[in-house]
Amino acid sequence: MISAYPYTHFADTSSDDKPGSIPVLPAGSSAIVYCEGQFGEQDGKTANGLVRHSEKYDILSVLDSRHAGADAGTFLDDIANGIPILASLPEAIAHAGHVPDYLICGVAPADGLLSPAQRVVLLDGIARGMHIINGLHEFLNDDVEFVAAALVAGVTITDVRRPRDKKDLHLFSGRIFDVTCPRIAVLGTDGAIGKRTTATLLVQALQDHGIRAVMVGTGQTTIIQGGRYGVALDALVPQFCSGEVEHQVVRAFEGEDPDIIIVEGQSALSHPAYLTSAHILRGSRPAGVIVQHAPGRRVLGDFPMMPMPDVASEIALIEAFADTRVIGVTVNHEHLTDAQVSAAIDEIELDHGVPATDPLTRPLSRLVDMVLQAFPELEKALPAQRV
Repeated sequence: MISAYPYTHFADTSSDDKPGSIPVLPAGSSAIVYCEGQFGEQDGKTANGLVRHSEKYDILSVLDSRHAGADAGTFLDDIANGIPILASLPEAIAHAGHVPDYLICGVAPADGLLSPAQRVVLLDGIARGMHIINGLHEFLNDDVEFVAAALVAGVTITDVRRPRDKKDLHLFSGRIFDVTCPRIAVLGTDGAIGKRTTATLLVQALQDHGIRAVMVGTGQTTIIQGGRYGVALDALVPQFCSGEVEHQVVRAFEGEDPDIIIVEGQSALSHPAYLTSAHILRGSRPAGVIVQHAPGRRVLGDFPMMPMPDVASEIALIEAFADTRVIGVTVNHEHLTDAQVSAAIDEIELDHGVPATDPLTRPLSRLVDMVLQAFPELEKALPAQRV
């Protein structure tokens, strides 16, 4: 059966949302991630994220013929994770020894559309009996060819970015003022710069430290990874964006009783093409913001005619736009040597008076310290033996 109206919750049982709207196989169902020509690149961020973290799927392999034979973890982060990069879907199925449950579209181009070659691979997956997870703006359940193929094969297509009916969406209500725990938004100076990865690692590090932290996602990748709370913000009519962010934060607060909520950012407040950061700041009303920055990036990822903003200008813009403060800066180490990362961290701390770190190459305890320095009251949440 095709899921014609999937929404962005995998485990949503609240009365005002539609439970069961995404077909649910057992946790750990197997998946292949399709990312031909984009793995490790900006437009491969969904695949990159799934390789680093997936609560919902057992990722068996990544498809990208450019890097076939490499270990996906080694390729991304110099840490092997046993997920191979393979050249084709038949090779990936042979490697698995069976037809995996899902084929996940791991590319995330700015226009959100499939190319003809990408269509062929996804249709091949359907013909082989694989369910499709699609995070693009192009909804495959609206495509006659995909619908017919899925009906014949008896599989589902899940369009993660398809929003609920407008009657089921939320306007900003003020309920955010009932959320008594602090919120931190992880924003950035560009798109595809590592905000989701930093937010995910921060939640894990806080939890390991004994602090009850929960993440609210705002993009399709976090939802595909299995996040319990989130909305694909860039697929909504703007009128509902702040309200939907607020709604998800309230759900997380009421559902988890957390000590702190971490909100995933989207793009950048200064970005000329995207406004989602503004809605995140308005809807979640964070007490603190962490800014993700790539010192080695000279121009905006999808807009090479636009220079990257510097950290100072982004901090000033965020703090002028919202009643919040930047509590730290996280560094994306692309195009930098380890020595350059250290120099960038030192420079940020000296110039801006806030802690800085690279979550992927430096100890995660530095992220925890960044939060505890800004919110010392969280020390009270630690188990007695750790206070």
